[in-house]
Amino acid sequence: MTTESPSSNRRDWLAQALGLLASSAAPRLAFAQERAQIVIVGGGVGGATTAKYLKLFNPALKVTVIEKNRTYVRPYGSSEVLNQHARMDDLNVSYDALNNTYGVNFVFDTVTGFDPVSRTVSTAGKQHIAYDRLVVSPGIELLYGAYEGYSEAVARSAVPSGWIPGEQTALLAKQLQGMRQGGTFVLAAPPNPYRCPPGPYERAALMTEWFQKHNPSAKVIIVDPKDSFVTDETMMLGWNRLYRFNLPDDYIKKMQDKVDIQRHSGTSMLSWVRGKDGGRTLKIDAKQMRIETEGDVIRADVINVIPPMRAGALAQTLGLSDGSGFCPVQRRDFASTLHPNVHVIGDASIADAMPKSGFSANTQAKVVARAIVESLSGRPAPEPLWENTCYALAGKDYGLFVADVFKIGADGKIGRINTRARYLPLDATPAQIKLGARYQQAWLRTFTADCFA
Repeated sequence: MTTESPSSNRRDWLAQALGLLASSAAPRLAFAQERAQIVIVGGGVGGATTAKYLKLFNPALKVTVIEKNRTYVRPYGSSEVLNQHARMDDLNVSYDALNNTYGVNFVFDTVTGFDPVSRTVSTAGKQHIAYDRLVVSPGIELLYGAYEGYSEAVARSAVPSGWIPGEQTALLAKQLQGMRQGGTFVLAAPPNPYRCPPGPYERAALMTEWFQKHNPSAKVIIVDPKDSFVTDETMMLGWNRLYRFNLPDDYIKKMQDKVDIQRHSGTSMLSWVRGKDGGRTLKIDAKQMRIETEGDVIRADVINVIPPMRAGALAQTLGLSDGSGFCPVQRRDFASTLHPNVHVIGDASIADAMPKSGFSANTQAKVVARAIVESLSGRPAPEPLWENTCYALAGKDYGLFVADVFKIGADGKIGRINTRARYLPLDATPAQIKLGARYQQAWLRTFTADCFA
């Protein structure tokens, strides 16, 4: 016969009690999770990723995405339509996998408002959809009226932007590919903050490469309100090598100890007019095809304007943005500071050091999905950590990148915590540069799959 000590009896009793408590609590928790209705407004990268990962973290959740378009047109990689490296159809992404594989419900309708008290979302189709948690990923709105003479109507008919891909992208491709021999293409870069920091400069580079083959006497001019941009050193080094671009003297001074920079005679096909040199756009004359900057009036054959941006119009409609035009959020879970039980992610959110990029929206979505699942379970969410990687091309075989890791700092804001260099090294070998271009193409496929498949 075995005699148990009083302490072991107490341990057994405690273990049994905890087991009973856990077993009795589990059905209630599961029931609460099964009842939870998560509604996501916006089916872009942020919204799609949130929906997928909510179902991965807890398949019992009821997840509904409200999106006005039945097919997503991806902005990342869309500039490759301009140089015939991709077709418009290549940008289309289906929602079928999210619906069929993960059980995400889709409502194809336009959101017109919401009631934060009754927790319902209203649509143009007269639907009223209830939620326990609401995630809004509204993307960006282009402020066409920021420049005299420019408007959405002008962008659709004569001077396209194409920063939100669609009909304007197709129009810009047609204009560029049909530009007269020796013509001038002017790209007006936007002020900060804007979607995809390396994007305008990649677009200019890809068209310069295309013109080298199809229109070798053409000119590409970037007019810019800024004096620098993300990946500027590595991007301009690529321009220097590929297009005989001469870097500004201050960049040469910063970079010459790290890499050999060629000084070219003559004029490059590609030029960059910085803000300090009068590059800020003031006026667009679509009839005369002229663009006026602080320093010059330039006659062009094709003008591509990437105007200032703010959170998507829906953010304004729902009262989620502040005077900055973007949406203030709690950093840990991107919960709106203006309305309860609402999270705002992606380009529309104020995310401090995080850039407005697809990768940022994707990683924010995963953090928010985890935070919602833990909150519904009565558990605290883990300390958040975010990442961003942006690949860009200076040419078809000339790849570069920026890669960062972020967390909340002592000041309560999201900051970079990289301990290593952010960019492709200036002394990267030709093989590494070419591999970067291959990574960019592979990333387009794997990233899309992570969000939508």
